[in-house]
Amino acid sequence: MARTSVRRLTLTVLLLAAAARAEAPLIPREVLFGNPERTRPSLAPDGKRLAWLQPDKGVLQIWVQTLGKEDAAPVSADRQRPIRRFRWGQDSRTVVYLQDVKGDENWHVFSVDLASKQVRDLTPFDGVRAGIVADSPRRPNELLVQMNLQDRSRMDVYRVDLRTGAVVLDTRNPGTVTAWAATDDLVIKAGVASLPDGGEELLVRDSAKGAWRALTRVGPDDRLELLDLTADGKSVFYVTSAGAETGRVVQRALAGGPEKVLASNAEVDPSDVSVHPTRHVIEGVVFEPGLPVWTLLDPTVKKDFDVFPHLARGFPEVVSRDRADRTWILAFHDAQGPTRFFSFDRTSLQGKFLFADRPKLESAGLPEMKPIQLTARDGLTLHGYLTRPVGATAAGPMVLFVHGGPWGRDTWRFDPYAQWLANRGYAVLQVNFRASAGYGRKFLNAGNRQWGKAMQTDLLDAVDWAVKEGVAEKGRVAIMGGSYGGYATLAAAAFTPDAFRCGVDIVGPSNLFTLLKSVPPYWKPMRAMFDRRIGNPDDPADKALLESESPLFSADKIRMPLLIGQGANDPRVKQAESEQIVAALEKRGLGVTYVVYPDEGHGFARPENAMDFNARSEAFLAQYLGGRSEPMQGERIPGSTAVVKVIAPRTAAAAR
Repeated sequence: MARTSVRRLTLTVLLLAAAARAEAPLIPREVLFGNPERTRPSLAPDGKRLAWLQPDKGVLQIWVQTLGKEDAAPVSADRQRPIRRFRWGQDSRTVVYLQDVKGDENWHVFSVDLASKQVRDLTPFDGVRAGIVADSPRRPNELLVQMNLQDRSRMDVYRVDLRTGAVVLDTRNPGTVTAWAATDDLVIKAGVASLPDGGEELLVRDSAKGAWRALTRVGPDDRLELLDLTADGKSVFYVTSAGAETGRVVQRALAGGPEKVLASNAEVDPSDVSVHPTRHVIEGVVFEPGLPVWTLLDPTVKKDFDVFPHLARGFPEVVSRDRADRTWILAFHDAQGPTRFFSFDRTSLQGKFLFADRPKLESAGLPEMKPIQLTARDGLTLHGYLTRPVGATAAGPMVLFVHGGPWGRDTWRFDPYAQWLANRGYAVLQVNFRASAGYGRKFLNAGNRQWGKAMQTDLLDAVDWAVKEGVAEKGRVAIMGGSYGGYATLAAAAFTPDAFRCGVDIVGPSNLFTLLKSVPPYWKPMRAMFDRRIGNPDDPADKALLESESPLFSADKIRMPLLIGQGANDPRVKQAESEQIVAALEKRGLGVTYVVYPDEGHGFARPENAMDFNARSEAFLAQYLGGRSEPMQGERIPGSTAVVKVIAPRTAAAAR
C-alpha cells in the first residue's frame, strides 16, 4: 500500500511537471538574481555628474558619468563582493561607499577621489563596524561616522576628513545610543538610546559641549524612530507610538513643550518618511495598509507628484536630487516589472527616462502581486500578498514565503523570489504574521514570546485560508524563508511535521539559546528588547519557553524534506545554528541537504551564490511539489563557492 501511494504521488508530480511546461517560458535565474544591468542612480550635489551601480568584470561597481558627455566609467574596483551602498560626498568630487569582508557586516567606509582615482579606507580598523551618520554642504570635506572602535558594544561618532583621511573622536556615546542626528554644522544634538526595560528614550543637547537630557521616553511596547533635526537645529522630527495604537510623525522643540503631530494613520505605522536634505522639512509620509500611498505634507512638492503618474507605472520615490533642488532622480517601483529610473526637471515638470534595473523583465509578462487579508484563529486580522502563476485559476502547489526580522514586513514591491516561484508554477503567499512591523503596537507586541507559537499558527492559518480560497492544493505546500523565515521553516518541520510537504531554510536559527548568546556585541543595547520579545536565555524561568521555541530540541519529530543554506561568516545567525540542526538530523537518521557558502554572511550577496542556492531550491521544490525548474549545469553555478553536504535518510518514514 505504501509503495503504491508513493508511485501514484510520483506519477502525479511528473504529470503536473509536464503540464507546466506548456505554460509561460521560464525566466532565467540570471535575469532575476544576477547582477542588475544598472541600478541606484545618484546625482552629484552640484548636478554635473551622475553615479550608479553597474557590473564591471562581473562585480557591481560604482560608475560615474559627466552629464552631457560619453565618459561613463567605473571608479571602484572591488573584486571580492558587490558594492551595494554608496553616496556622493558633499564636495561633488568624492564618492563614498560601504563594504565588508565576506559578509561579516563589519562595514568599512571607503572614499573614491574622482580626480586622482584614489580609493581610501576611511575606517581602516580590524574588527570594527562603521556607518555613515551625517554630512553637510556647509562642511563638504567632512563626514560624521559611527564606529565601535573603543568598545565593540558602543557606537561613538567620529569626524573624518575626506581630504586627509584623519579620524577624530567627535561624540562619545553616553550609554546605549543606537541612532544619531546632526545639524548642518555637523553638531550631534540628538540620539535614541535603549533602556534596561527594552524601551527607548530620545536624548537631546543644546550644543556639542552640552549635557544630554531625555526629551521623551517610550515603553518596551512602543516605537521610537529618530528622523532629523529642523534647519535651525532647535527642534527634532521623530516617529512615536506612545499613547496611540500606531506610530505618528511628530515635531518637538529640543527645549520641550508639546508634540506637533504631522502625520498619522489609524491602520498602519509610517513605512517611509521623506525629509528634505537641506531644508529639513518633512515632504511626505508613506502609509501602506496594502498598497503604498504618499501623504504629502510639503505643498511645494505637490505639483511634482501630480506629474509622476504620467511618467511611468509604479510607486514613485525621489531617490536623489541636486543641491539646487531643480533636478530629481526618481525610482518607480513596480511589483510586475523592473524598477524604472527617471531624471525629473522641476522647472519644466518634464521627466527623462534613464534606465530600468532589469530591462529583460519588461517583456516577461509578470503576474500581479495582490494584497490579501485574512483572520487568524484568535480573531486577529492578518495582511499579506499573493502572487499566482500567470493564468492560474485552480488550486495548485504553493510556497509560503516567510519574511525575516521577524520585526520587518512584506511590502508591495518587485520581489524576485515571488516572481521566480510564480514563474516556476507556484502560488506565493507572503503573510505579515503577528510581530511584523507596520501594523501598530498591539499587532507588533502580539508576537512577544510567541516564536513557534501564535506567530507560527498565523502562518498555518494563512495556508488554510489559501486552501479554502482555492489557491493552494492541500498537501502540496512548501514553506521557505530567510533569517526568521528560515526559523519558521525549521519550526514548521519540528512542531507541525505534517503541515508542509517540504521546506527551504536560509540562514535560520535552530536554537534560541545559542542565537541570543552569540549576537554581535554592537547589538548589546537591544538585548533587553530581545529578552522581552523572545525570552531571556540567562533567566531560568525562561528555560522551558526557549526550549519549546527552539526547533533543535524537537528535531526528532522532523519528517519533511529540508534544504538548508548558510553563510559561513554570518554574524547574526552563526553557522553553528545550521550545523546543530544538521547534526541532529543526521544523528536521528533523517535526511537533509546542507549548503554552506564560505564567502557569505547573513544571506547571499554574491549573485553567483544566490543563483546557486536558488537553482538547488527550485530543483528541490520541483521534486516534492511538481513545479518547473531551470536545469543547473555542473555541480555548482560558475563562480559560486557552494560546499554541499547531502545526508540520505536511513528510514523509510524520513524518505517519504
